Amino acid sequence: LFLSTFTLAVSAGAVLLLPFSIISNEILLSFPQNYYIQWLNGSLIHGLWNLASLFSNLCLFVLMPFAFFFLESEGFAGLKKGIRARILETLVMLILLALLILGIVWVASALIDNDAASMESLYDLWEFYLPYLYSCISLMGCLLLLLCTPVGLSRMFTVMGQLLVKPTILEDLDEQMYIITLEEEAIQRRLNGISSMVEYQTVELERELEKVKSKKTNLERRKKASAWERNLVYPAVMILLLTETSISVLLVALNILYLLVDETAMPKGSGGPGIGNASLSTFGFVGAALEIILIFYLMVSSVVGFYSLRFFENFTPRKDDTTMTKIIGNCVSILVLSSALPVMSRTLGITRFDLLGDFGRFNWLGNFYIVLSYNLLFAIMTTLCLVRKFTSAVREELLKALGLDKLHLSNNPRDSETKPSANGHQKTL
Repeated sequence: LFLSTFTLAVSAGAVLLLPFSIISNEILLSFPQNYYIQWLNGSLIHGLWNLASLFSNLCLFVLMPFAFFFLESEGFAGLKKGIRARILETLVMLILLALLILGIVWVASALIDNDAASMESLYDLWEFYLPYLYSCISLMGCLLLLLCTPVGLSRMFTVMGQLLVKPTILEDLDEQMYIITLEEEAIQRRLNGISSMVEYQTVELERELEKVKSKKTNLERRKKASAWERNLVYPAVMILLLTETSISVLLVALNILYLLVDETAMPKGSGGPGIGNASLSTFGFVGAALEIILIFYLMVSSVVGFYSLRFFENFTPRKDDTTMTKIIGNCVSILVLSSALPVMSRTLGITRFDLLGDFGRFNWLGNFYIVLSYNLLFAIMTTLCLVRKFTSAVREELLKALGLDKLHLSNNPRDSETKPSANGHQKTL
């Protein structure tokens, strides 16, 4: 648990370091000769990026595998059972895993680039091997972000709609509360009348009762909400989400044009002016603040999209119902996403901050076709997800009009849930 907490803290540090660097650059430009901010300089930023890279490697390749193997270890046969025997078995497993990964990377390097210099460079574990291995993990994280972020950007509207109170238009909340209360009382009477011998009916009724209670709680919350919260907060938040998503897509489209026109738009196109020498944004401090907001928005969207994918739906942690193995897996996933976020932000042109330290030593960032394809895929996938999100209601009505609604052509499982209508009765979409 301590190792998982430390890994999560490293993930938060990797996410917060990019906004901190952008803010530091703008502060140094605004107060170049101020005595009280002399401690904020380029060497400090470089050192922090190197530490973030070091601890990310440490957590990803040492601490988290150690935690997983320690949970699964029992000690070698013939040794006295205890903590020492489990630690010894875990260390042996880590050494064997390191040799296995080293051999795989060696063979891959020989197949891709059969050069004596590239083979000899693998002997230098600290300066080449770990950054090279970390670049492969970062590439995997960027590909995962390419899948998660567009889904998360469209899913954020649904999530915020569940957290906020929607406006009550042509709805009678009192009538809905009355109907829900009657349903709850009816299910409770059925539960009291069923004998304990029919267990499966009791379980089904208890589940149905929990759903009714959840609906009743939501209705009570909507009824108690003020008019400002219902009619102002919800539309404002939806407009804000739509604006941030549109700005993100627009910046990616502009970055595609810059890539086609200017070679310095590449992530490794230039060495950068350095910290405190030039503004990273065209609009100065306001543009830097907008970049920071978009970076946090992309990170939250990527996490939401990660847990919205069908392959990772069962991976979502739940209160008092999450195994330690699943906690370790979630921490590793968050670490991979957070480590790849600075790379994705620079690749998509969200920020022009040049990656420092070992974070910037990625060979694939210099490939024009990879970077251009990444930008094009992100823009296309985000646009398609948003179009599918905002046209789902129209699509369902067209299917109803054509009589195809019974074929279940919609692949969204949430569309088949029952929803209360304006007059309080239940209808199935």
